[in-house]
Amino acid sequence: MENLAALKEQMAETIRRYHDKGWSPATSTNYSFRSSEQPEVIYVSRSGIDKSQFTAQDFMEVGFDGKPLPGFEAIRPSAETLIHCVLYQLFPQMHCILHSHSVYSVLHSAVAGHSLTIEGYEVLKGFEGITTHETTVDCPVFDNSQDMEAFSELLRREADRLTIPVFLMRKHGTYAWGKNLFEAKRHLETIEYLLECEWKLRH
Repeated sequence: MENLAALKEQMAETIRRYHDKGWSPATSTNYSFRSSEQPEVIYVSRSGIDKSQFTAQDFMEVGFDGKPLPGFEAIRPSAETLIHCVLYQLFPQMHCILHSHSVYSVLHSAVAGHSLTIEGYEVLKGFEGITTHETTVDCPVFDNSQDMEAFSELLRREADRLTIPVFLMRKHGTYAWGKNLFEAKRHLETIEYLLECEWKLRH
């Protein structure tokens, strides 16, 4: 049986660590997880929290419609909560979503087209299902939007582009997900490493 308090502590520690990497400037980014005991409940980071000070008490509970559950109605969820909801619906086996505003994800997304093609790196094996460096992946790039309803529908329509568990939002950042925190971290750290390598090679 999962320990919900321990999950919150582990997520909070990850969030603080990613802030230290420079991936969560100015209270930005949002994170979520689900427990196997109550998969219908999404625990999402509250909006406007300084991620360097984020604690286990800074999560709120929302349903799959993105609305606060009883006891959390007075708390404002992140505007991007709907993105989390849609990803959990598209990939029901996934239980954790991480978000980054890293410099390299923003730079790449500012100049990339429909997607970013990456090939030949050993660390590509960090993505679930990839067993050799002799492969090519296409990381989708979606235009940023302030209309989360519209962006959520875009994700649904173009879900077939999500062939790896990450995507970029243009001039915004990276979303990555996994079956648990360990896997989601591996996926986010894999793509962020690759984005840095690719940028330094190309510029």
